[in-house]
Amino acid sequence: MRIRVCDDLAAAFVEEVTKSQPRTVALAGGSTPRRAYERLVEADLPWESMHFFFGDERAVGPDHERSNYRMASEALLSHVPAHAHRIRGEEPPEQAAELYEAELQDVLGVDGPLDLAVLGVGTDGHTASLFPGSPALESAKWVEAVWSESQGEHRITLTLRILNAARLKIVLASGADKADVIAGWVGGRAPELPIARVEGDVLLLLDEAAAAGLEK
Repeated sequence: MRIRVCDDLAAAFVEEVTKSQPRTVALAGGSTPRRAYERLVEADLPWESMHFFFGDERAVGPDHERSNYRMASEALLSHVPAHAHRIRGEEPPEQAAELYEAELQDVLGVDGPLDLAVLGVGTDGHTASLFPGSPALESAKWVEAVWSESQGEHRITLTLRILNAARLKIVLASGADKADVIAGWVGGRAPELPIARVEGDVLLLLDEAAAAGLEK
């Protein structure tokens, strides 16, 4: 794991993505990624050959205010000539998961990894929609339909199988409320957390508040 503490998280994200020049990307939802996506619009990237997927989605339509696709479209996708592949949250969750796995494999091939997975982390240690104790953490599939007890809603999520296979994982975390979970993860004190099971080339981008619990 590589850790970078940044004064300007969005600028650091743009720098790292531009450096890696990915063609296939899974996007995260949330307010911190939104600011990063808004800045990414101006980056020098091979937009026309890029395919954007989603790490997870709520069981809502693309125009819903809680849709990750809507957020990413407003911030980034509607401004660049890239290919966008949304999760069909308006369909029954199991069907949406099956459709999305088929679409991923159609673009990537049955063995092809993503170039980049953008991830967030919750205060409970979840990432994408992989929550503590979820059976989806052990799934051999690429995509699963899950129930979020804390949010009281169905979601569709990529699994660790495809996320860990991504060539690069960038985890974005900001705010003091993330400091404890980040410290537990980085310090190896919470191996049971979903975020702690993300493996491979992981770059953790933090602001000062989220990094407050790390050893100097």
